Amino acid sequence: MTTTDSPQIAHTHSHPTPETHLTAEEQEWVNAFMNDTTLFLGPDPEIMREHSIAERTPLETRILANDLDPLVADRIRRRLAGALDEAFEMCESMGAAPGAKWADLSVAVYTASGDVAYMSNRGVIAFSAVLHHPIRHIMKYWKDEPTVGINPGDGFFHNDARFGMVHNTDQSMLVPVMREGEVIAWVGATIHEGENGACEPGGMPSGSETPFDDGLRGSPMKIVERGKLRRDLLTFLQHSTRDPKLMLADIKVKMGAVKRVMDIVDQSIEEFGVETFVGSIRMTVEDVEEEVRRRISEMPDGTVTVNQFVDSTLKENILIKFAAKVTVKGDRLIVDLRGTGPEIINRAINSPLASTKAFLSQAILSYWWPDLPRSTGALSPIEVISDEGTWADCSYDAPTGQNLQASFRAFSALQIAYAKLQFSVTEKYANVLAPWFNQINNFLWGGTTQHSEQVGNLCADLNGMSGGAKPFQDGEDAVAPLFCAMADTGEQEVMEEEVPFLQLVSKRVVRDNQGFGKFRGGMGYEMIVAARNTPNWGFMTVTSGAKFSSVAGLFGGYGCPTYPLAMVKGINIFDIVKKDPSQFDLSMERVMNEQPFEGGKYQTYHMGLQFDVAQEGELYMIAQGAGGGYGDVLERDPENVLEDLRLDRISDRVARDIYRVAWDPETFAVDAEETQRMRDAERQARLKRSKPYAEFVKEFVKEEPPADVPYFGSWGQENDEHLYATVWGHNGPERVEGTVDEIPLITVPNRHVVKIGQLEERIRELEERYEEVTQHRT
Repeated sequence: MTTTDSPQIAHTHSHPTPETHLTAEEQEWVNAFMNDTTLFLGPDPEIMREHSIAERTPLETRILANDLDPLVADRIRRRLAGALDEAFEMCESMGAAPGAKWADLSVAVYTASGDVAYMSNRGVIAFSAVLHHPIRHIMKYWKDEPTVGINPGDGFFHNDARFGMVHNTDQSMLVPVMREGEVIAWVGATIHEGENGACEPGGMPSGSETPFDDGLRGSPMKIVERGKLRRDLLTFLQHSTRDPKLMLADIKVKMGAVKRVMDIVDQSIEEFGVETFVGSIRMTVEDVEEEVRRRISEMPDGTVTVNQFVDSTLKENILIKFAAKVTVKGDRLIVDLRGTGPEIINRAINSPLASTKAFLSQAILSYWWPDLPRSTGALSPIEVISDEGTWADCSYDAPTGQNLQASFRAFSALQIAYAKLQFSVTEKYANVLAPWFNQINNFLWGGTTQHSEQVGNLCADLNGMSGGAKPFQDGEDAVAPLFCAMADTGEQEVMEEEVPFLQLVSKRVVRDNQGFGKFRGGMGYEMIVAARNTPNWGFMTVTSGAKFSSVAGLFGGYGCPTYPLAMVKGINIFDIVKKDPSQFDLSMERVMNEQPFEGGKYQTYHMGLQFDVAQEGELYMIAQGAGGGYGDVLERDPENVLEDLRLDRISDRVARDIYRVAWDPETFAVDAEETQRMRDAERQARLKRSKPYAEFVKEFVKEEPPADVPYFGSWGQENDEHLYATVWGHNGPERVEGTVDEIPLITVPNRHVVKIGQLEERIRELEERYEEVTQHRT
């Protein structure tokens, strides 16, 4: 449940109050009038703000009133699991989008009301976890709508996150399972398609300043009618993006995948009957919810507070807070998001609450209780408290092109909280784990290919996110994205057949790129790319964390480093290497420190780069992030430190100054005595630096955020409803404070206008100085 229920402005349905005492005929007239005069249907807040499993339908109630053979239900579930995995592989092998090829997709079976009953073992849990919203919209608004309706063989398309999707770059196909005119279940497939016609290529525009910049915003619409693809709507969708071939290909792929699952559903119904099938999938959802309540009751009562900060809007540097308090009390678990910063109405980082909740589900089913069936029942008993109008619970009019900046923080909040809550629980269903890396360190791209096609999409390198450390071992290097356990990072050679750029450095682990600790976090790799053989090409990056670490460590471990973008403009690396092959010795560290290419313009930038036109051979360099470390660095086994040093995973400085290890530089043998002395000395130095808690608090805790930092969110722990924010007026930035409702609408001035103003002011200063000098000379 949620504590807020304010209606979305676009939803215009209303009903007479009970005091009017209309007759049935009069009520029918009123309903008909309202349907005929409704301006347009927006997201229904009753649907969009609810994440609990739906009440049983009359059919489900009748079926579950009788005993259902659990062995038969298990047989049905196993069949569905096999069919869903097969359908997943169909999408992966036949999909046109990079997201399909590298497993950024999911296939699932839903109850009649839209609750996820089962989904493929591989794939993105969050995709399926959010799709009860569009199904409920279809059932409420289109089922009995004469111009739409639901018939056997129909298929509904949608991608708008405001109606229930992780973000607009994902596209779903939802197909009803019907018997005797009644919807008894749904089957759906979702793929991260990438290109969606947004203001920047690739589908995840950090440059969007209104919802209209976010690209295609498809509310649930019937694109397949009685088994036939509607060419009018397909044409509309194809003309709404830069890659019409991609749109057609993957709609057909999703239709084929859903058809495969429907075949197994039909076979199961034919063998066991409608009632047994419906009862089995409903029972799965309810059983998961009941088991989650039991597991919550095993956890210790208490509250874990997790505060995270994002350091940019992906255009300018700010500090915006994602606040989460996770409380366990008996069999209740409450996630309180109050204190999160207000939405910024002209920046892309805002997230609808449904998308934020989708990643709460992702954390629960991937990292809390991965043994549970992937079902809506896992999130259903968990209460979520949120204020609408924050950047993790944004309004209808806020752009959401980069809403993963908020929703990924929801994932990290629950992952960190659970690591602490489960620490003392006897039965653990997953390892205690430091935070997984939670950013999209990756290149998006767009332009004209070597095949003269207009495209826009992204590399699969984002799937190489690094894992957090465990209490007994280091984190996995560049292993998987937080949203998908078994995704692929892709083969660059395959990409180069389709797009006109080369990864000159593709998957090389970056030295010192780790969360230090007793056990270190997994390490990330660097990527260096350059366009070639194209008349028009550009790159983007869509990541925060260039100044403020994206993930923290656990129990004394360090967080990950910060990550800039580096560029060398004004060169052609291909011409350079052709003349001197030794210059192919590329790394961000060498290129930026030595600046070996004459005439190059060496630049660093935060990783919120808007679409940047690339000339042939110009270098763009980034690094994948690291997972958080676990435990005190002074407790790390010196042999493990020296192994990382020998493999050039860490520098001498890190081994000596962070881990406090001494060694023989020729043999890499640990000097145990000197290491012990160095570590003892550091412990003594820590004691000297330490202060009594009250004294530390008196110095460290300030009354309010620093005045010169554009800050958004609560401050301190006393009042989470009291927010601070920066607004820009005629006199520049000013600090305001109050509740979400009291703070004015937050807009950030156009950075180019700000830059022009600064340059104009500088010109005035120079003109005045020049005039004074001239007058003095005369």
